[in-house]
Order: sequence, then structure tokens, then C-alpha cells
Amino acid sequence: MRQLLAVAAGLIVLAASACSAPTPPRADAGPPLTPTGPATLPAPTGPHPVGTTALHLTDTSRPDPWDPDADARELKVTLWYPTGRRDGRRAPYMTTRESELLLKGSRIATAPYGTLSRTRTNAIEDAEPAGRRLPLVVLSPGFTKPMSTLTSLAEDLASRGYVVAGIDHTHESYATTLSDGRVAECVACDSDTDPGFGAGLVQGRAADVSFVLDRLTTTWKGSGLIDRERIAMAGQSIGGAATVAAMVKDPRIRAGIDMDGTTYARIPKTGLSRPFMFLGSPQHVPGGRDNSWDRDWKLLTGWKRWIVLTGADHQSFTDLPLMMGTLGIAPPAGALPAARSAELTRTYVAAFLDRHLRSRRQPLLDGPSSRHPEVGFCPATCGRS
Repeated sequence: MRQLLAVAAGLIVLAASACSAPTPPRADAGPPLTPTGPATLPAPTGPHPVGTTALHLTDTSRPDPWDPDADARELKVTLWYPTGRRDGRRAPYMTTRESELLLKGSRIATAPYGTLSRTRTNAIEDAEPAGRRLPLVVLSPGFTKPMSTLTSLAEDLASRGYVVAGIDHTHESYATTLSDGRVAECVACDSDTDPGFGAGLVQGRAADVSFVLDRLTTTWKGSGLIDRERIAMAGQSIGGAATVAAMVKDPRIRAGIDMDGTTYARIPKTGLSRPFMFLGSPQHVPGGRDNSWDRDWKLLTGWKRWIVLTGADHQSFTDLPLMMGTLGIAPPAGALPAARSAELTRTYVAAFLDRHLRSRRQPLLDGPSSRHPEVGFCPATCGRS
């Protein structure tokens, strides 16, 4: 089952598939609410205005892994970056059709299907980039989710001086709009119970990432914006698992973050020596419901952190909790508030990247902080819940 329990448990993932280690539904969710107006993403915290643009790339060296009639792999890549422009048209969050397919696929019927298309973003559409040789962060979303569900994180990183490349992995989400206007739906959703599905999915995503890096750092007209020696990757759910797979395959990725994703790619016995951070919900504490982080922790032989947020659930590292009001969904009792989960995600992801791509000391990553009491450092200061 791959759905969100809309009224009873908000946007908590119940899908017991190869795509994630899900958070079970909570029985103490509040009653349905009257939907509020359009959601507004939190303002970026960095000093720079943010621009964004979309690229449509085609990898002719391989067929699409999900569409047997496609002899090339088409990808949509959304870029966020610092700009000097402070006014202009704000980029759309997603199209009406993308919102419809996402809500229908997620079994959410508490608000009109086009609701998410009215979400207000902060980035200026097609603004001219500012700067050169900036660090690059690749983002990969969860299974069935479009890249837009990580927009808040992407905008914040761009405001801090990063170039962010978010990949929509075609046919792995409910909706991806391609260059000619076609909307590619989730073909992979028909296969997610197949043996080995998760492992195959992350290897395909690793190939997507390497292709995107090839294009962004060489033939793309804005390649001078990117420092090829400072590249990192982060992902949520299966996107986090794909981060491991991409780092094992591609040495250009200097550091990586898995946000609440069960890991499927096997790390070689010799280990992975580049910096890595697990950032997740209590299901990932040592001895918890998902043991993949336990398994892989000892194979991470470089700088590493394993951080768990009390009260978080599987979607806490995405924009989706920020949308609950506009969708008329009450959060479960005891859940980490949406604004706080967004703040903590942005803060700890940025601290990791600043340390490993900019060599800036980050005491925040050295241990527990009184300013962030929800944050536990495993295996020492995080407990089972």
C-alpha cells in the first residue's frame, strides 16, 4: 500500500514498500480542518536572493528504465542559485496537473486537487545567476514525490550561496512535466513490490545523477557557476538511499546526506571514506524499526554523523508538513511542528555542507545543543521512542 492517510494521520507515509521504511499511522490525529489559503514556503535564511530555472536533459546513452518505448532517458532538473535580482515573478511550486496527480496518487481529497499549485515560493523565475565557482548540491526526492517537495530546502541553500540541482526522476513520481509539455506519470509504481526493486531503483538514480553532473559541469552554458571540486548530494527517503548509491559510483560527490531513507545500495567492505550524515526520524535509532543505518554505520569510515529528530516522521524533511493547513489536515498530536522540522532540516543540512564543502567549523555538529533539544546524536544520545 502506497498512500498518505489524509484525514486520520495527515501526511504520514504508510507505504510498506521497498521505497522507504515507513512511520506507522498515529491514532491521535486531530479531526479534519477547513483548508486555509495557499501555503507560503518559509523565507530563505541566507543573505542572497534566490533565482531558479528548469533544464530538460536527455541521456541518449541509455534507454529509459521504466518506459520500454523510450530509447533515451529524459530528465527534468530544477536549479536554484544566488542572484542579484530581488524582484520579479516568483516561480510556480508545481503545475495544476502535477498537484492533481500528486494528491490523487496520495489519496488526499480534503482540498481541491489543484491546491498545491497555488503554493507561494521565494525564488525568482529565470533570474540571472550571481557568482562563479560555487559549491553544488544535488537533491533527490522520495519515491512518488516530485522534486518540488524539497523546494524549501533548495531555496534556503541557494540563499546561502550554493547552486542546487534537484532531479525529477522520470516515471518515479506521480507527475513530471517534460520539455514538450507531456506529463510523465509513475510507471515505476506498478513494480514497487518486485524483488530487488529498491536496489535497482537507487542504481538507476545513481546513473541519473552522474549524467546530470556530466552535463552541468561541461556542456551546460552556466557551467562556470559550479566548482567541480565541491559537489555534495542529499536526498529524502529513496533519494537518501540513492545518495549512497551515487557516492559509491561517482567519486565527484565529496559528501552526502540521507534524510530518513532506508539504504539499499551496498557499501563495499572497504568502506565509504567520504563525509556522510544520516538525518532521520525515530524509526532510525539504533535497534529501531529500520536496521539499515545500523548495518551501514560501521562501513562509513570517514567523518560521519547519525542524527535523529524527536517527534519527526518520514515526511518531516520535506515541504509536505507545511502544506497540511492548506489541505485541511490536522497534524497528529505530539508531531514535530512543520515550521520547526523545516528549520531543523535546513540548519543541520547547511551546517554539514558548510563544513565539508567550505571548510567552515560547525560546532553544531559536535553534539547536543540546548537550542535544539529535539536533536539526538546516535548512537550516544538518541533513544528509542
